[in-house]
Amino acid sequence: MSNEELIAFLKKNAISVACVIVSIALGFGIYYRNDLLPEAEKVLSARTQQGELLAANIEDSSQLKEQHAAIIASNELISARMIRVGQLAENLQYFYRLESETNTKLTSLRQVPLAPQPKGAPKTNFVAVTFSVTAQGDYKQLVDLLRRIEAGEHYCRVITCNLKPLSDMRGGQLQLTLNLELLATQ
Repeated sequence: MSNEELIAFLKKNAISVACVIVSIALGFGIYYRNDLLPEAEKVLSARTQQGELLAANIEDSSQLKEQHAAIIASNELISARMIRVGQLAENLQYFYRLESETNTKLTSLRQVPLAPQPKGAPKTNFVAVTFSVTAQGDYKQLVDLLRRIEAGEHYCRVITCNLKPLSDMRGGQLQLTLNLELLATQ
């Protein structure tokens, strides 16, 4: 086939030849760009997740000021219920006040010194201060004392509680021995 016959064939079938050339070009384009599809899907997935996160943040931020105020108020309430580690007199005064309110007699009251923190341990805002309390009174008074300590103005955890009679007489005086922890700030 000569050049003139080829040119005549191309002119006669111009649409078919153009379609074949475009199809071949598209085939090469798809072949070379095919490896970009998985990467584009990863980018799309990452951006979709980021968009969902931003949408959730925008939705959750509508009550952010009220929630922040509630947290601040709760922190103030918690701080008000804490004892202070270094204020021994004020810490013991709490128990003396309970003694007078319940008409019991504290025969022994001491704050146990804090154990040193191990090296490398993370510093915490709160510690448990241990107290050893021994009180005398009748059953009703001692139970009232125990309830006031447990539901009192400070966060309390009773470690041990022993109740024993002072004499063999029925209905006589009892002795309550408590080891308890009060939550404190340093």
